[in-house]
Amino acid sequence: MKVDLFIGIDWGSKTHAVCIVDAEGKKVWQGEVAHRGDDVLAFVERLTKLTAGDFSRAVAGMESPHGVMVEVLLERGLKTYSINPKQLDRFRDRHSVAGAKDDDLDAFVLATSLRTDLKLYREIVLPSEQLMQLGALCRSYESLTDQVIALGSQVREQLMRYYPQMLALGEWHKESFLWELFEAAPTPAQTAAPTRKQPKGLSAQKVAAILKRHGIRRHEPSAVLASLRSTPLPVAVGVAEACATRIRALLPVLRAAHEQRSDCTKRMKTLLSSFQKENDSPEESHHDAALLLSLPGIGVHNGAVMLTEAYSALQARDYQALRRRAGAAPVSKRTGGKSKKPQIEQRQACSGPLREATYHWGRIAVQREPRAKQHYADLRARGHSHGRAIRGVVDRLLKVLMAVLESGRPYDPERRGTQKNLPAAA
Repeated sequence: MKVDLFIGIDWGSKTHAVCIVDAEGKKVWQGEVAHRGDDVLAFVERLTKLTAGDFSRAVAGMESPHGVMVEVLLERGLKTYSINPKQLDRFRDRHSVAGAKDDDLDAFVLATSLRTDLKLYREIVLPSEQLMQLGALCRSYESLTDQVIALGSQVREQLMRYYPQMLALGEWHKESFLWELFEAAPTPAQTAAPTRKQPKGLSAQKVAAILKRHGIRRHEPSAVLASLRSTPLPVAVGVAEACATRIRALLPVLRAAHEQRSDCTKRMKTLLSSFQKENDSPEESHHDAALLLSLPGIGVHNGAVMLTEAYSALQARDYQALRRRAGAAPVSKRTGGKSKKPQIEQRQACSGPLREATYHWGRIAVQREPRAKQHYADLRARGHSHGRAIRGVVDRLLKVLMAVLESGRPYDPERRGTQKNLPAAA
């Protein structure tokens, strides 16, 4: 059936402004829907009456690609689309060049632009329950990583004041043996060998036990002791104890955040391994998750982010959409005559988490995969920056990913096409 109702929704934290127009652009209904269960359900009932129960007659558009309004419409089979806020800002100029802006106007602009420029909107696809859980774990992992780095930086700042010997042994935001080593000797004065007057001193046996417990082989106990017992900084009386007190307060929080992040990783692995393909067949016996993780350098977290942030592009096997969403597709700008060479810039309109995940994928692939390493070296030799070269590697890896998904078989370096069959660096 032909679409004859266009619904614009301006998302709000307390109320959502809604405007519905018909195929001729006339307002059918405009109002507000409070962020409450009864009001949202009442809005759905209104839509049911307007469409006579046939939701294929209507489409909805909004800026946010997620939230209760998105989910309630998608669950009832109503096609829902999202648009970049910058595009909406340009559409707003059609109706008011004076710069006027309010929620009702934005809802009307969304509805009318949906009617005239539907092709510019991106259709929202509701992910499966497993993908929703995976997305939540990805966001938790990223949040916990930020906390771990921030707490590690605070500890490092305190150690710089009185105990830099500790900093030379490793990275404080991720190596737990350092935390236990600090608890055994929180100040330089406590690194001395145990004596009758100071029975709690630091011995080689205690250091060896800590290193063994954490599986650390790159440090010898004697070398660790020698480093910790080197001449300490000459600080004022009380500074060392004050800094140690501050670190003692930070370490339990750092340890908890680190453990929760490790738990997120385990749960992501479990979810990824549990994915099943809906329509298994001998030709397509592998799920997208298994195919994605078979590529070199991808890793659990990066793979999970790609599955959740780009699931629509992956399902559609759309290479161009994937490279745009990941920020690998460059943006060209040209003004003046046609003969003028265009200016190539990095794409900013993309998914931040996906761009970061693909960046780390490309960075690790350069270290582990010969073709990626060679391609990176070629781009650097041509004068490109590190970031630009990594984006070129990522662009090529995304093309390989599409080929793997289309074949339905895990990545095999022996089956990979020759260099000339791969896309040129973007």
